[in-house]
Amino acid sequence: MIFKRIAYIILLLAAVIVVCYFLQPSKTGQGQDKSIVYKQEKYWPQLPSNFKLGNPTGLGIDTNQNIFVFHRADRTWPLLGAMPTTAISSNTILMLDRQSGKILNSWGSNLFIMPHGLTIDQQNNVWVTDVGLHQIFKFSHEGKLLLCLGIANTPGNDSLHFDQPTDIAVTINGSFYVSDGYGNSRIIKFSAEGKYLFQWGRKGANKGEFNIPHSIDIDKNGYVYVADRENERIQIFDSSGTFLKQVTDKSFASICAVSFDPQKQKFIAVDDHSFFKIKHKGSDLFVFDSAGNVQSRFGRSGSYDGNICWYHDAVMDKDGNVYIGDLLGNTIQKFKPNQIIQNNKTGD
Repeated sequence: MIFKRIAYIILLLAAVIVVCYFLQPSKTGQGQDKSIVYKQEKYWPQLPSNFKLGNPTGLGIDTNQNIFVFHRADRTWPLLGAMPTTAISSNTILMLDRQSGKILNSWGSNLFIMPHGLTIDQQNNVWVTDVGLHQIFKFSHEGKLLLCLGIANTPGNDSLHFDQPTDIAVTINGSFYVSDGYGNSRIIKFSAEGKYLFQWGRKGANKGEFNIPHSIDIDKNGYVYVADRENERIQIFDSSGTFLKQVTDKSFASICAVSFDPQKQKFIAVDDHSFFKIKHKGSDLFVFDSAGNVQSRFGRSGSYDGNICWYHDAVMDKDGNVYIGDLLGNTIQKFKPNQIIQNNKTGD
């Protein structure tokens, strides 16, 4: 009898979940604008036939416009249980030619447990975060370790520890911000040498609070933009951590990444619309002007006719091409902007 009751409860819960899934409000926005459309380059990148690309969690662009990818190879995020403890044996950092998408260089084997964010600074140093190790790393362009912060395999919330840090943003003078992250919901600033300076934020939904600060970047004024993922918004702060404003809309889903173009005239963001992080319903790419107004939007809300995607990170090169990492298909997508000339002529 007791087993029948348990089975009945399980079936009832399953029915409730299914109903909630179909009744979940739509996150569809206005779609792409009428002046610029983005067209996917379907044969980019050109990777070797025997190469296995894992989850492409972090993207960056160096000063020569090469595309860097931080991927997990054959490692997957554990849905249940603890993080893995062994390092990934394959090279996890790729440098791709932006025109052909061919691999120019690769490194990073036996270094990382769970790759996440990647940033290239103005000196072409490569910064990455590992949410499994609870550490951040600074490498030279060719992969020489220059700096490591955090205690390996030891989460914490003081000045020496991180708890699953997600991303890094580097200023012109070399000081840098860390979004920390899944465990701590805070932003920390360090000097160029890696000395702890200050921090702000805690878990919550008010201004200056975060629910998974997932990505971070800096504009030309030194203002700090944070993709506050589960609060479905982008928060903007001055260089000392004072809240300035937020960018949000009812049609936004979980904001996974925010990134500025090289000229810092506009910024881009990607979201993820899902059902309790179990069923992913698609992502959008947003292109904003410097004031935070949406200039263009495509993906699940526009005319993009590809597979359902889970966009995790995105960057834009000097020509306005957008590169996006998709975790569902384990692909890196490249989109080229095409200007549409409006016909403003009127009839006689």
